[in-house]
Amino acid sequence: MISPTQFKTGIVIKTDNKLFSITGYQHVKPGKGPAYYRTKLKNLKTDGIIEKTFRSDEKIENVFLEEKKLTYLYHDHEIYYFMDQENYEQLPLNKNVCGDILDFLTENTEVTAAIAENEIISLNLPNFIELRIKHAEPGARGDTAKSTSTKTALLENGAKIQVPIFINEGDRIKIDTRTKQYAGKAK
Repeated sequence: MISPTQFKTGIVIKTDNKLFSITGYQHVKPGKGPAYYRTKLKNLKTDGIIEKTFRSDEKIENVFLEEKKLTYLYHDHEIYYFMDQENYEQLPLNKNVCGDILDFLTENTEVTAAIAENEIISLNLPNFIELRIKHAEPGARGDTAKSTSTKTALLENGAKIQVPIFINEGDRIKIDTRTKQYAGKAK
């Protein structure tokens, strides 16, 4: 249990039987009455943002987040299967828990899972991943000097991304998963 005086951005708390991450907080000392904390909380299941106030003397349940390495195996319609790298147990996850990492998820990709109360809250890809270009229109002769020109390319996992015009079908590229943009040719 923690008090609002110990709030920090990013910690996870449990209130109203739901898990929330604190995205912002402000200590308010009105002219009359007791001080309180105004917070912005992000629901870890629905990604919804709510605002809630807490009295300074209130006790709130602090939730410990554990990080675990998982390997993506395969998917079957709406269910995605990951393997725990410590005990080799397979974990089925619904598509909505996986979130926006599905754009760059390929078999045997290692992800980091944030776990609270024995439940996976979120999955994160490594900052950079390498994928092969499945289809890209060929660049015209002489276009290699123009670094500002881009074209749409289809990746091996079905995602589309903007790449420089000199990238060809079959090339392996690095992608920054945080910005979802081309980051260079893979070596």
